[in-house]
Amino acid sequence: MYEPTKEVLDRLRDDEQYYGAFGKQYLSNSDIGTLLKNPKDFRKPQEDNPNFHKGRYFHHLILEPEKAMDTEFIDVGSRNTKLYKDKVAESSQDIIMLEKEGQEIRDCVSSMMENFSFFDGVRQEGNEYEVPAIKEIQGMLWKGKADIVCTDKLIDLKTTGNIADFKWSARKYNYDSQCYIYQELFGKPLVFYVVDKTSKMLGIYHPSEDFVERGKNKVTEAIEVYKKFFDKESTLNIDEYFVNEML
Repeated sequence: MYEPTKEVLDRLRDDEQYYGAFGKQYLSNSDIGTLLKNPKDFRKPQEDNPNFHKGRYFHHLILEPEKAMDTEFIDVGSRNTKLYKDKVAESSQDIIMLEKEGQEIRDCVSSMMENFSFFDGVRQEGNEYEVPAIKEIQGMLWKGKADIVCTDKLIDLKTTGNIADFKWSARKYNYDSQCYIYQELFGKPLVFYVVDKTSKMLGIYHPSEDFVERGKNKVTEAIEVYKKFFDKESTLNIDEYFVNEML
């Protein structure tokens, strides 16, 4: 059974290593959607987007506030303005967060922190933050980085556009496969702590057995696609891939 070294895990604590070439030698939950929906895009460079920046800022404010201080903002109405485009041209970044986006995220974090009974689980004594792990799951090496590792559970932080629909968006965005993978990696149940970006309503969601089983099935299907087209022993060409389903 594969056991990652401390050196490997330490490297994966660095986001550049985790998301870069070093980390890509392992499968992750972010690969699930690509392998199941459009495997031709597997491991192709992904364009940076504002949602990724907002998600990272949200996590930094809660888990690594010192990193949040390095976030750059610009106070303009949209990314179509000349002022924004000029700022990006001068910057080393392809995307800069708008001030109104940053304020929205700060408001979400404030809503969480002001609800002591909700936020208590996030800041319990003994918690570890941004913890990487690697494990063989269904014959393949998978990686993950847990937001919060508590003594008795994992906490994953999420924002949502409508908390009333979170149960459905959790399936759409493959939180079920994330749950299965992370519970396998860390050997603890995972719980989602969620904040609605609009209403600031908070929610704690405990995955059911069916939810985790759906995630397991997605992982199984994704591995089948990976082995068919990307495994060292594969003889099939990904360019020959096409969808073949019953209606």
